[in-house]
Amino acid sequence: MTSELPILYQDERMVAVHKPSGMLVHRSAIAADAQVFALQTLRNQLGRHVYPVHRLDRPTSGLLLFALDPEMAKALGEEFTAHRVHKRYLAVVRGVGPEQDVLDYGLREEDGKRPKSEMPELAAWTAVRRLDSVELPVRIDRYPQVRYSLMEAQPWTGRRHQIRRHLSRRGYPIIGDAKHGKGAHNRFFRDHLESPRLLLAAVGMTIWHPEQARTLQLDAPLADDMRTLFARFGWQGHAPATHVDWHATRPASLWPTGHDR
Repeated sequence: MTSELPILYQDERMVAVHKPSGMLVHRSAIAADAQVFALQTLRNQLGRHVYPVHRLDRPTSGLLLFALDPEMAKALGEEFTAHRVHKRYLAVVRGVGPEQDVLDYGLREEDGKRPKSEMPELAAWTAVRRLDSVELPVRIDRYPQVRYSLMEAQPWTGRRHQIRRHLSRRGYPIIGDAKHGKGAHNRFFRDHLESPRLLLAAVGMTIWHPEQARTLQLDAPLADDMRTLFARFGWQGHAPATHVDWHATRPASLWPTGHDR
């Protein structure tokens, strides 16, 4: 695991980094085996306290934002709570995914303390769009060919494992998802495509900067392993690069009108 995190953007109040797949954001009782954490790594790297304002699942790579003081953490947290933070992910899924859709399956929380059936079902929305697809002359299960798609996912809510669960329920599980995917396809990517990880990456975020009173748009590159896979599939044109831009307009809330929270 890397000893330093690539910094994508930094000012006096916030910093955005690229988190590798397999790294937890911070210590967690559900992953007692972990010894390296993004929060402690970045704190040691910068020589100052950092404050997480959102999360990425352990196997997900990509853009992770921290505040550099408690006041900024509170202000950024309010943007997330108000659903004004626009996030963009790329995922490799089994099958030919929908050209465009909004997945609105309600999701029950998964806290590990109670049976999921006893947890309340919460509203959740994920906008998805197929960017590309590939067909390989490989037999897995009963089919002589297999198809995979590159999907863009924009979660409007922040439920646990939302993108993974929504795509799986729609019939297009993300490759490398041991819990919601299919083992035969995960093993094929691991054994033949040198891709043993969850193929989900956070590649974009648009968020209001409270101090500068303007909107910060960040784009993050793929990890090396995903970029190699994209090249193999001919998807290089969809691989983002590090980019920072500013806009005057504040992002609108993504929460659909007429729905209770």
